[in-house]
Amino acid sequence: MESNKEKIVDDVGSVVEAISADDDNAAPLYQVESLCMRCTQNGITRFLLTSIPHFRKVLLSAFECPHCGERNNEVQFAGEIQPKGCHYHLEVQPGDPKLFSRQVVKSESATIKIPELDFEIPPEAQRGSLSTVEGILVRAIDGLQALQEERKKVDPQTGEAIDQFLLKLRACATGESPFTFILDDPAGNSFIENPFAPSPDPSLSIKFYDRTPEQQASLGYLVDPSQLNADAAMEETSNDVDQIRRQPHGSVGAAAGQKAIAQSNSAEIAEALFRYSAPEEVMTFPSTCGACATRCETRMFVTRIPYFQEVIVMASTCDACGYRNSELKPGGAIPDKGKRITLSVKNINDLSRDVIKSDTASVKVPELDLELASGTLGGVVTTVEGLITKISESLERVHGFTFGDSLDESKKNKWLDFKARLNKILSMIEPWTLILDDALANSFIAPATDDIKDDHQLIFEEYERSWEQNEELGLNDIDTSSADAAYNSTGVTSSENPQE
Repeated sequence: MESNKEKIVDDVGSVVEAISADDDNAAPLYQVESLCMRCTQNGITRFLLTSIPHFRKVLLSAFECPHCGERNNEVQFAGEIQPKGCHYHLEVQPGDPKLFSRQVVKSESATIKIPELDFEIPPEAQRGSLSTVEGILVRAIDGLQALQEERKKVDPQTGEAIDQFLLKLRACATGESPFTFILDDPAGNSFIENPFAPSPDPSLSIKFYDRTPEQQASLGYLVDPSQLNADAAMEETSNDVDQIRRQPHGSVGAAAGQKAIAQSNSAEIAEALFRYSAPEEVMTFPSTCGACATRCETRMFVTRIPYFQEVIVMASTCDACGYRNSELKPGGAIPDKGKRITLSVKNINDLSRDVIKSDTASVKVPELDLELASGTLGGVVTTVEGLITKISESLERVHGFTFGDSLDESKKNKWLDFKARLNKILSMIEPWTLILDDALANSFIAPATDDIKDDHQLIFEEYERSWEQNEELGLNDIDTSSADAAYNSTGVTSSENPQE
């Protein structure tokens, strides 16, 4: 039996070696006999553990039956579950065949939705697959079409309804009708290709979110049963308010406060924050880990940054899984105007300027034709060099097929040219421009001089927000007239009837 196994490995290995002659470290290909679910004869399943460049390690499996010709494939993820889930939203317009050829990685935990048809492909319907938008729809059509004749005999009404639905689904698959293709994966291991990368895609939007306790449980994490009930969780949160521990500045001290934050965050962020001022008060309160949903602690303090505003820094660490997270939130009232910050980067010292980028700020580098929409990267405290490096790492992580075999030569050359230009601006071979546009004016770039007015490389511009920007931020729905009236009436009453 061992000799037979060695013979199979040797034969397949020679094929892999012939195909991947330039790759000395090619992963071995394994094959096993497995049952064909169509003809009940034995077929062959091949397994290959490989890594998609700048994406994930995956296990590819392909089955083929020599008796009836049945074939299928599946992709499973061999790496870790990502800290956050991902949500892809693709607008598919009719008459654009390139949209249908976009590559799609669907993990075994991902759900696909088409809202226009009220159609949903649950995780168990199409397990992990590597396909295209068109391939996903065709596979769904084939699955619904199967056993349709038998279904009409048993339940003619349901069979007729499915036929009518298949007409609409085929119209979408052939590009006759516009539709929205939504891919949601709590594990964060799914992907839709952006052919315009590194430039933004007008048809594709990507969001990352924290998983709910129910999603944590579905991924196999150990979740506190009380967390599965939203009402119970809200009740526990309200009860935990009394458990907030306040540590006065005198007992903590600047060094101890810095250490407390540093334990829950990177040294880079901690040093950047404490370069301005030490926290007056560090608060610690119970919270829930965003990775494993167990109880953990979150530390928070408020600090004032010169020439900017008051900010709230929150950092949490989970002792159970080691997950760390930090957030920077603006303090005070919502500004009346947005702010656009333009920095002319002319020398190597400009790369070390401190940068605060809020989660509502967009980033532009005109020399690279690079634009990141608001929400990308979230809120970060870093430097100019660190921001560009984070952008590069994010692009490589999100756009998984950057240098894969499926990428044509022109797109590969485009990516190589972009990487070369990115390295060029970090090497300061020539000056370039960094623009932060924040509709809530919560972003900041530190000046190089003691007086911000003397820094002629840094320009701050205020502007009126558009109705669309206010709508996206939820400001159009805010009605404070009742609260203002109550506040004004209370103020008038207090002034007319002073305390004796």
